[in-house]
Amino acid sequence: MRMHHDACDSAVSAGQLLILLPGAYGTPEDFVEQGFVAAARRRGVRADIVMADAHLGYFTDRSVIGRIREGVVLPARQDGRREIWLAGISLGAMAALGYAARHGADIDGVVAIAPYPGSREVLDEIAAAGGTSHWHCAPASRDDDLEREVWTWLVDGSNNHDTRPQVYVGYGRQDRFARGQAMMAGTLPADRRSIVAGGHDWACWRELWEQWLDRGLLVGSSVHGGGAT
Repeated sequence: MRMHHDACDSAVSAGQLLILLPGAYGTPEDFVEQGFVAAARRRGVRADIVMADAHLGYFTDRSVIGRIREGVVLPARQDGRREIWLAGISLGAMAALGYAARHGADIDGVVAIAPYPGSREVLDEIAAAGGTSHWHCAPASRDDDLEREVWTWLVDGSNNHDTRPQVYVGYGRQDRFARGQAMMAGTLPADRRSIVAGGHDWACWRELWEQWLDRGLLVGSSVHGGGAT
C-alpha cells in the first residue's frame, strides 16, 4: 500500500499516529493539498501522520482492512506507537469503521467524515426493519460483507461505547449519502456526531475535520493503548 508521511517535528514524541484514508477516487496527497495536515499542525497535533492509499481496488478484492492492518497499524504498534487513530473520508471512512469492527483493540479511535454508508439495498433493509434499533443481520449475511459487518458493529455497540474505540461521525446536511449517514450517527452518543451545512465535497469535509480537531483529542491527550475510551 502506497503511503505519504508527515512526521511530527516536535523534539518530544507523543507516541501517537494518525492514519488518514482517502475516498474512493482520492489520493494520500489530497490531504496535504486540501489543508488537513496543516490544520492539524496549527492546532499543535504532535502525532506522526500517515496518509495511506486505501484505494477502490482494495475494496473490490476485499483486502483493504488486512492491508491497513498489516501495512500500517501492526508495524506502528511494533514501533512503540501507544495511540493510533484512523480518520477517513467517504469510502475511506467506511474502511476506518470496518477496521474498528474487525480489529477494534488495535486502535484508539475513528473519525468518519462523510462516511459512505453502504448500498441502497443495505439501507433499505435497515429501514424496512424499522431502523437500527430493530435491525439484526444474520451472521451468514455479513460473512465477508464489510458494509453489513460495519452496521452490525455500530448497532451492537450502541449501548456499549465504554469498551470500544472512540468513534466520531460527521457529515453535511446536503450530502447525497445523508440518509445513511444520519442512521450511522444515530448509533452514537450525541457528543460524537457533527452535522454541518454542505454536500459531499472538500469544503464540507474540511469544516468537519477542523471541528473534530478542535476537540483537542490529539493534543495533550493521555496515552492509553488500543481500544481505549
